[in-house]
Amino acid sequence: MFFFLFRVSANRIVLVSLVLLIPNKMKIPSLLLRFPHCCFSRRTYFPNFHFTSRVDFLCIESLTPAQHYQTKWISSSNGLRRELRQQVAPDQQVEELSDREQRLVDRLYSGLIQGHRACLAESITLVESTQSRKKKIAQVLLQKVLSYHREQEKLNQGKPLAFRVGLSGPPGAGKSTFIECFGKMLTERKYKVSVLAVDPSSSTSGGSLLGDKTRMTELSRDMNAYIRPSPTRGTLGGVTRTTNEAILLCEGGGYNVVLVETVGVGQSEFAVADMVDMFILLLPPAGGDELQGIKRGIIEMADLVAINKADGDLVVPARRIQAEYVSAMKLLRKRSKVWRPKVMRISAKTGEGISDMWDKMTEFHDLVLTSGELIAKRRKQQKVWMWNLIQENMLEHFRSHLAVKDKIPLLEEKVLHGVLSPGLAADLLLKAFKDSV
Repeated sequence: MFFFLFRVSANRIVLVSLVLLIPNKMKIPSLLLRFPHCCFSRRTYFPNFHFTSRVDFLCIESLTPAQHYQTKWISSSNGLRRELRQQVAPDQQVEELSDREQRLVDRLYSGLIQGHRACLAESITLVESTQSRKKKIAQVLLQKVLSYHREQEKLNQGKPLAFRVGLSGPPGAGKSTFIECFGKMLTERKYKVSVLAVDPSSSTSGGSLLGDKTRMTELSRDMNAYIRPSPTRGTLGGVTRTTNEAILLCEGGGYNVVLVETVGVGQSEFAVADMVDMFILLLPPAGGDELQGIKRGIIEMADLVAINKADGDLVVPARRIQAEYVSAMKLLRKRSKVWRPKVMRISAKTGEGISDMWDKMTEFHDLVLTSGELIAKRRKQQKVWMWNLIQENMLEHFRSHLAVKDKIPLLEEKVLHGVLSPGLAADLLLKAFKDSV
């Protein structure tokens, strides 16, 4: 069966297209025998045959779902010829940017790889944006940086370009003071240091103080250092959802030591361990006994425990807590085959133990890199972070879905008044969402 589509102009009628409906079992070569001057192709994603007029030939296409290759039959003087061409899947297609957006991406990318801190700051701001269009622009930028990152790693014999270090600890442990002392030591040794300081967002106002940079006055003026404070926006785990992308941008900007400072210590606050090579736990001398240390779930993720403020009258308490944590670490399961977590005493105020701590960190990095654990860990982290983003985006998609968007306030009201249990209300919303998919 044929359907003709015409375009009528002032003085002529033009055949625009013709749709041919034929059984799927009909073979394209047999069609070519009947239409020798036509080009036929079997494509993906659409179920119908489409017949169009293009310049000086006619084309019939069969588009079927679940295929990823295009089979094209062409009639020529040499007989039938079949050509196999790979198609681009819809999930691999990138929405085209406007000229202005493309110029923005090109400017940020070129400035980033040249080491301009302003372009790095603007790139991280773009990645952190929650606006849908800016998210798409950020993904295009990230793909370009990721390609550049892979090329640089190949030139570096497959070795990682930067040392990613996560730092966490309770409030008052001296994290900001330690980072400034530690960062200044690294910049004096010709390292480029990037600090991603994550501040907690208020559950009441939603704002963050972002005051870590003001406490790192010397390091913030260092041209070989970059400090970026970011709010958590309520993200569980003490890191933002874009911290992983910010790490990639910092590495693209030429920073070979990336420090990620997070907030708090607790059972749920070790998400940073899923994005760094080494995780350091910073503790004050009066941090409780070894039982308190074991109860903190984060102690299991630590590769190095540093007892800060080990100076003056706190030297004796620091020695005691060091001995207690050494005995506590022996009770934990070993996570690496080549490294056993260490417990050290340092003083960010006087600088004592900072150099020795860096020696331990480089020893850890060399061991896990040689054994292959570092590369395997980074690959696993990418998978874990992908699923974390899927969970977060699925919750956002669920809340804004048309099938449940209007029902959420009604069911919340019933739960508040005790008419429905939270479990039943959740089941009703999930059922409405599932039925609409």
